[in-house]
Amino acid sequence: MDLSKIVSISGRPGLFQIKSQAAGRIIVESLIDGKCSPAFAHDRMSSLEEISIFSVDEDRLLKEVFQMIHSKMGDQVDFDFKKASADQLRVKFEEVMPDYDKEAVYPSDMKKVFAWYQMLVDKNLLDFSEPEAEKETQAAESEKTEKADKPETPKKPRAKKA
Repeated sequence: MDLSKIVSISGRPGLFQIKSQAAGRIIVESLIDGKCSPAFAHDRMSSLEEISIFSVDEDRLLKEVFQMIHSKMGDQVDFDFKKASADQLRVKFEEVMPDYDKEAVYPSDMKKVFAWYQMLVDKNLLDFSEPEAEKETQAAESEKTEKADKPETPKKPRAKKA
């Protein structure tokens, strides 16, 4: 799942997909209405790839949180997050991410995460299937682990021929 081309722009509603780059500006397409517009160097943009959510232990990348939402709720957020109270948002967010930092993550952040998740799923921009390269890496790592667990039979020294 690559979220590097999806950005949030401070002061603008919704999310944007980067379409092209030019000197001093980026052309972005709104995921809400599909209209293209320029975003300039002075606009505060955040790539979703770089955003993380505070947790008790270590921060979690937004894409990890999206995967957690997907595993709990599937392709549809199972409640009306737009009209939900702060307490309802906290309960649902805790179901998804039990170790979130309750003092640092606000209900407005939770609502935004759920809204972004639903928007990206609706636009088919989230891929929850495991990439082939990752599968191959995991298979190779498990094979190494299996070999490390098996004791090696000592090799006998070869006799030298005279």
